Amino acid sequence: MNEDNNWNAVTGDELAGFLEQINPIDGKYRTSPPSTQVAWRTLPFYENAALIRVKDPSWVSQEHYYLTDQGSLFRLNGTSPPIHEVNSKAPVKLNEGNAIEYLRFFCLFTHGDEGAFHVIESTKDLNFLGGLDESTCNAVDSLIHPAVLEGIDEKGQFLCNATIRYGSQIYRASFAMDSKRGIIEMLECEPIVVDLQLVQKKQEIAP
Repeated sequence: MNEDNNWNAVTGDELAGFLEQINPIDGKYRTSPPSTQVAWRTLPFYENAALIRVKDPSWVSQEHYYLTDQGSLFRLNGTSPPIHEVNSKAPVKLNEGNAIEYLRFFCLFTHGDEGAFHVIESTKDLNFLGGLDESTCNAVDSLIHPAVLEGIDEKGQFLCNATIRYGSQIYRASFAMDSKRGIIEMLECEPIVVDLQLVQKKQEIAP
């Protein structure tokens, strides 16, 4: 996730105890109190559940995330069931003020074969994701728009539009969000950049 100032560091005995619960992550990422960093932050659509981030220099830019709710841990593994389970238990509380933030969260932690579905709202988001130079970001700048809540349909679902980066492609997509359960359905998806690397190559050979 993009860096912000809302993370709270976990230290001391609390850090050691938490790492003991999760070590090794997914059976292969080993943790150690001297090097592994753990932080947590609240999310606006949960009253009690929080997001936990775990990272270690030995993992080469890998970060791992969990949701915690009343002492129970839910590993965010790129599939939607852990999110839906927390949504049911916490429960999730969506409104017009936090629907877009939930969309960003849900897309980031629900993966396809090429990784996460990143909601991008400016070229800064592309820069943060890496792999693109400034000229490539500028070339697609006019295609990127902030995510917006368009309205509420007759079923009470939030209707949202967003620009999505998935792998080397950028899409303009529309979503319907169940305001009670947090289930998201992609209604339409239009590719607007089919290969970011190709855009970069064109920038490199331009006179």
